[in-house]
Amino acid sequence: MLNRRVRTLLQGLVGIVLCWAAAGFALAQETDSPRAAAAQFRVWVMSDPHVGTDIEYERESLADAIRQSESGGDLGGPPFEWDIALLLGDFAGGFGVPSDAEGEEVVRQFGALEQHRREDIYSIAGNHDATVHTEPLQWWFRKWVDPAGENADSSGVDSAARKFAIDGSWERYSFRVGNLLFLMMSDRNDLPPPVGRGPVNAAQEIGGYPAGAVTGETFSWWQNMVERNADSIIVTGHHHMLKETTTASGPWEGFTRAADGSWRALYHGFNPGGAPEGASYLYFVDDKPDAQAFEGLLADSPGAIDLWLGAHTHLRPERETGGRRFLEHKWGVYFINAAALSRYHNPLVVPPSSRLLTFTDGSDQVRVQFYLHSNDYYYQGWYEPAETTLTLSKPFHLND
Repeated sequence: MLNRRVRTLLQGLVGIVLCWAAAGFALAQETDSPRAAAAQFRVWVMSDPHVGTDIEYERESLADAIRQSESGGDLGGPPFEWDIALLLGDFAGGFGVPSDAEGEEVVRQFGALEQHRREDIYSIAGNHDATVHTEPLQWWFRKWVDPAGENADSSGVDSAARKFAIDGSWERYSFRVGNLLFLMMSDRNDLPPPVGRGPVNAAQEIGGYPAGAVTGETFSWWQNMVERNADSIIVTGHHHMLKETTTASGPWEGFTRAADGSWRALYHGFNPGGAPEGASYLYFVDDKPDAQAFEGLLADSPGAIDLWLGAHTHLRPERETGGRRFLEHKWGVYFINAAALSRYHNPLVVPPSSRLLTFTDGSDQVRVQFYLHSNDYYYQGWYEPAETTLTLSKPFHLND
């Protein structure tokens, strides 16, 4: 009888110890797991809404994308979390100088934001957003998009409300998130032709020239920021990609040949007087064609930046031209094309899309996801075959 009681008592004690051990192991798993504890920072990268084009088809290219990100899409696309967004230009849809009416439409569509502020979106100008060199300097972009908040009455941007303050102007600015350094540069299609807008027909009507451009002053600013911040994870944003980095970013790759041998539009409009050779990439620094200033620095200093984010060439996730796709690695840099939100601007059938970059505190990995905003190509939502994980030059630290 006594032995039976002892055995029962010992079995009970063993059970208690095992329960304690299991609970302790589960708690250790929960608290020690870096995935559970690590904070994430999500950057939504989008471009080319061409608001004026799509609204003619009763489609709100910018507002639809915002609503899908915050609440999900009407075709089953899931909502997703984002902390800031980068909008890489081409708000306007026309081929001439954009109008105030289109600017008002851009602001109206930004009004779709419900869970984020307008100031959570960091914008730059694309080639379609440019005015003419004889007009006040880039007046349309500065009036209606206004990343610096200099025209709050028209744009609605309150620069003091930004979570991450910008340092600079509408043309070029920087901001920091932990040890991430963002360098943002607007395109300068407002410079005198052939760099910027010029005549496109015998009637001397002014149209857009697609070749990318920055000033020498902007390049020097970028170079200085890169050289002074080697301890940062540097992310560069411009509307254009660099030469021969992603889909159709090489010479003449914006066009195709007609049966008679002449050039015709493919990704970009063909204007003989507008440097068509460089229509698909950042071609000018000041008035120097095929300058390759950025390419030269990166070739000489591989890994000087981590990411170059651009757009301009609208594409499907699997589209390949020149042996390159939307995401490529060159000179130790990841180049990501984020175009486009517009469904109707390009002669090709291009599904509206954007990218989501997820940085994890303490990790050197960044997750890149491809979101389809319609079901023209695949189901609305994440296109998993294009998802990838990239390795940065150093770990991301949110609170540096």
